Amino acid sequence: MYIKRDDLSGMQMSGNKVRKLEFLMAEAKREGADCIVTIGGIQSNHCRATATAARYLGMECHLALRQAGPLVDRDPGLVGNLLVDRLVGAHIHLHTKEEYARLGSEKLGQVLADKLRAEGKRPYVIPVGGSNALGMWGYVECVREMADDIRRLGITDIAAACGSGATLGGLALGNQLAGLGCRVSSYGVCDSEDYFYDFVDDLIRGMGCKVESRGAMRCVQAKGLGYAMSKEEELATMRDVSMTTGVVMDPVYSGKALHAMLQEMRASPDEWRGRKVLFVHTGGLLGMYDKEAQLLPLMNEGRVHRLDLPQA
Repeated sequence: MYIKRDDLSGMQMSGNKVRKLEFLMAEAKREGADCIVTIGGIQSNHCRATATAARYLGMECHLALRQAGPLVDRDPGLVGNLLVDRLVGAHIHLHTKEEYARLGSEKLGQVLADKLRAEGKRPYVIPVGGSNALGMWGYVECVREMADDIRRLGITDIAAACGSGATLGGLALGNQLAGLGCRVSSYGVCDSEDYFYDFVDDLIRGMGCKVESRGAMRCVQAKGLGYAMSKEEELATMRDVSMTTGVVMDPVYSGKALHAMLQEMRASPDEWRGRKVLFVHTGGLLGMYDKEAQLLPLMNEGRVHRLDLPQA
């Protein structure tokens, strides 16, 4: 197994979001926007990356963040991604999970953008995860970047977590366009397999291509307890990987995907034997801070000691 360290793509460890934002922010500048609007969960890696990119380009950023109902009227604090959001000056607009389910992300973005236009601003709205046809170009380009190494190493499989769809859609389409012949595995951390196939089909059509997602990638359910909710065994896998290799995963995306893939390998060893797998680490380290209470018991294995010093 090999790993593509897209968690190290820059912008405060913003991971795979940077590749999409390269295209989306360029369009925002071209259209003369002076502020950016995007949507996500309270610990959204995408929102943190977007806030940083906007500040790089001298634009305001407005984040519509989904919060649990009882907490929606409180200051969300500075845990994890929120620390970076607020350090770079993002404006935080909180809404509940129920409001998100009722209105949907597109309507929420539109409501916030309309509010900003009424204030005389020129907003550019980026969808959840930066996942549209334009953003997907980032991962078509990623495959082009990796293609020579994939051929040289004899890679047979490309695998990654799937949250909003464009990363895996780009990897699958790029694999097809480059003629690499790899099996592309999408480990979904939310929604259903059918949802991702249909969503990626829409993105590919939006790029003017005729590739069918069901023939270009395989979707595997990996959400476990639910989006951003971690099982102890998932966190234990992340701990074992970091203690063995020094590579730190994240609890929402890559950690869950890697755990699910290792489970598949153990359950069906003959299907994986002899294959060479490239796992794309999409980032999200700061989300680990939100899991402190669950992680601490897994770390408490005699590794913290009081240093015994001679008496003066």
